[in-house]
Amino acid sequence: MTEYDVVIVGGGFTGLTAAYCLAKAGRKVCVVEGDSAPGGLAGTFEFNDGIRLEKFYHHWFNNDRYVPELVKELGMEGDVITLPSRTGMFFNGRMWKLSTPLDLLRFTALPLLDRIRLGLLVLQVRRVKDWRTIEHLSIREWLEPLCGKNVYRVVWEPLIEAKFSVFAEAVNAVWFWKKLVLRGSTRDKKGGEELAYFKGGFGRLADALTRAVEGLGGRVMLNTTASGISTAGGRISALQTSAGPVVGREYLFTPSFPIIAKLFAGSGHDAWVRTLERVKYLGNMCLVLRLNKSLSDTYWTNVNDPGFPFVGVIEHTNFDLPENYAGTHIAFLSRYLAVDDPVWAFTDEQYLDFAFPHLQRMFPKMQKDWILEYRVWRADFAQPVTEKNYSQYVPASQTPFENGSIYTMAQIYPEDRGTNYAIREGRKAADSLLDRLN
Repeated sequence: MTEYDVVIVGGGFTGLTAAYCLAKAGRKVCVVEGDSAPGGLAGTFEFNDGIRLEKFYHHWFNNDRYVPELVKELGMEGDVITLPSRTGMFFNGRMWKLSTPLDLLRFTALPLLDRIRLGLLVLQVRRVKDWRTIEHLSIREWLEPLCGKNVYRVVWEPLIEAKFSVFAEAVNAVWFWKKLVLRGSTRDKKGGEELAYFKGGFGRLADALTRAVEGLGGRVMLNTTASGISTAGGRISALQTSAGPVVGREYLFTPSFPIIAKLFAGSGHDAWVRTLERVKYLGNMCLVLRLNKSLSDTYWTNVNDPGFPFVGVIEHTNFDLPENYAGTHIAFLSRYLAVDDPVWAFTDEQYLDFAFPHLQRMFPKMQKDWILEYRVWRADFAQPVTEKNYSQYVPASQTPFENGSIYTMAQIYPEDRGTNYAIREGRKAADSLLDRLN
């Protein structure tokens, strides 16, 4: 049986980047991934004519560092597209542009004083230098005194409730603080924002990374489910998988905490496993529409209208050109929810029927025959829920076993999940593992 230097569970960007860095350093690595394609939440699918697209919408910001570094290292920097973003809000039955400070002044759904308070919010947020000073507060407890109850009710509360569903009042203020700081730092002098995308999608980048790993002698096992671990003498002796045991000197686990908890169940460390289970998650249902007409000229529309079941409508082809999708238009509708919500069990057809009346309310001209194809994708553990004082209970990277470590998107706090940080964590994990192997 082959013994690897490192066995990695999870073929998302954290696992693949770690494998790439380790293989580049001459280490024998094996990545175990249950899906049929690499990339994790950045994985892709094909429409009926072979056009390829991510299952969940993606872009990165112009000040992100780790995605462009990796793209350049793979010799693919010519495939990076940078485009200005066009954002808006659907509120009170109409669309509002919110891409620039001038757009904000025109947002008459708020009185002028409230519009000024909303515009000044980013400056107030930047005064917080140590996030630990607000970690004990909920988003509402921190934000309402800064921007006022009316601004919070109209602008922020609907988005937070759509994003965090049943946990909306439990999420701590740090999550929101980091989002505002990040978005504020991506604006140019005129208040505009430029985003970046990888030509052909992030799945294509995941494929290139997989080829690089394999070209360096590493192994990527797709369609292979990890089911548990075997242990001996305080060490992990094998990873049990649907393809049989995989043996390594070191083991890196990159999926969500609930998945890792199941792998370690029965290992004799029940109290530690419960710390993994302490972190809560929301699932995401993403409806992907391929259309013969455009819905609007906006890339990202936040939905603040009461009763609308989606956090946003993302018209991807107002960012990446329709020409790259055979002249058709692509829209994503994103919904975060608990996996025990009855909507989670809808069939794809039921979910489209559920969504369509709401879409028509936003876009009255839309007809069902605009829809050429559609898909519904589900991610059980899409969004970690960072409750008050999250830093005090989120598990660290080390496991009870001396040759097992964990690097997941729930541990990058105070940042929120994203491909840029996944790549960063993969490099960090590889550095740590190389130190241990050496």
